[in-house]
Amino acid sequence: MAKARPVVIHGGTLIDAASDRDGAFDLLIEDGKVKAIEKPGVLKEHSDAERIDAQNRWVMPGCIDLHVHLREPGEEWKETVQTGAEAAALGGYTSICCMPNTKPANDSAEVTRYILEKAAAAGASRVLPIGAISMERKGKQLAPYSELAKAGCVAFSDDGDPVADAGLMRRALEWCLMLGLPLSCHEEDRNLSCGGCMNEGPRSLRLGLKGFPGIAEDVMIARDIELARYTKGKVHICHVSTARGIELIRRAKNDGINVTCEVAPHHLVLDDSCCETYDTSYKMMPPLKDNEDIAGLIAGVKDGTVDAIASDHAPHDKDSKQVEFSRATVGILGLQTSLPLLIEMCAQGQISRRRMVDILCAGPARAFGLSYGRISVGSEADVIVVDPQRRWRFGEEENRSKSKNSPFLGRELLGLSLHTFVGGRHVVKDGRLVSELTSNPR
Repeated sequence: MAKARPVVIHGGTLIDAASDRDGAFDLLIEDGKVKAIEKPGVLKEHSDAERIDAQNRWVMPGCIDLHVHLREPGEEWKETVQTGAEAAALGGYTSICCMPNTKPANDSAEVTRYILEKAAAAGASRVLPIGAISMERKGKQLAPYSELAKAGCVAFSDDGDPVADAGLMRRALEWCLMLGLPLSCHEEDRNLSCGGCMNEGPRSLRLGLKGFPGIAEDVMIARDIELARYTKGKVHICHVSTARGIELIRRAKNDGINVTCEVAPHHLVLDDSCCETYDTSYKMMPPLKDNEDIAGLIAGVKDGTVDAIASDHAPHDKDSKQVEFSRATVGILGLQTSLPLLIEMCAQGQISRRRMVDILCAGPARAFGLSYGRISVGSEADVIVVDPQRRWRFGEEENRSKSKNSPFLGRELLGLSLHTFVGGRHVVKDGRLVSELTSNPR
């Protein structure tokens, strides 16, 4: 294989919370690594390098998504590892962690290796498998954590289902403490949620939809915090959607408990009034909340309680969404819309761009103990070039996923990742997959 040309990214604003940079720097990528970071103009002598003009653009570490559903194996009509990894690259994600609720579930080294082989063949974003907490995700028997970790799993989760058995959760935390890996937890007490399909309150009553009370999430967050306190194990709390949940996590961190958390972009920018039309694009788990909860989530993002923004990318086929709201599947696409939604929050002054980069890059890496999420000399060259002023329409043609379940489909978004480098490989160029540019040049 011919050696790739060096790449110089020049003229842009380098933003990296992990290395405390926010200013004008040029970047040299060579042999898959960040070779040099210099003040503008210093890298002019590299005449053999491919040069990317990043004037008026942001140069960032590649984003990391801790919560993605790729559906393969078992439901390839919804998504495949390849289409998911390509959507991730187009969305500015260089590493994505895929949940184990596949068919069969990722509870064996064979399934883990299958996913990794598919990801290598896709040649897009890096895919990091998450193994199951319990066999078949049934909450009855521990999965073989050592085997899964050796095969390449970076965390364990039964996401899509909570771990109802506190005893099993305790044993899982004790095992994973020895491996140094986190448990990524879907927090829901189903004796309280009772199959609710939207946020419980006056609006759900008026719409005739069964309500899902926030307390169903909060009590499980509290339980797992206390189990983490007792075992010293690492708990990562998925898609927090309540202000009370954020407060519980904030207090746990102040107490020194080993807990991290993520928030999904849709819980920051949409509220439960979206359900008024019975549009199933707005049905998700946990359900959309009211403005008080949203304010609590944003406060947690601002003060550092929230470690990561995770898309909870959940592709579903049309048939499972085009039914009554109460019967529809839960979840929306997120890989190509998460970064633009966060850029819009920056533009509105709700969060700083430095904080945005932290919770998309370094924060997720810290939460799962990953070596990515930063731009420093010698680091893996996971780099994106973003136009924060670009307005574009997320249409069906732009959507890379096999599914179309997104309330943002057809909407104008702000901010676009134009270039994506994964380990120094130029995967997205000028907003298009390099593989497509090679096979179908304009």
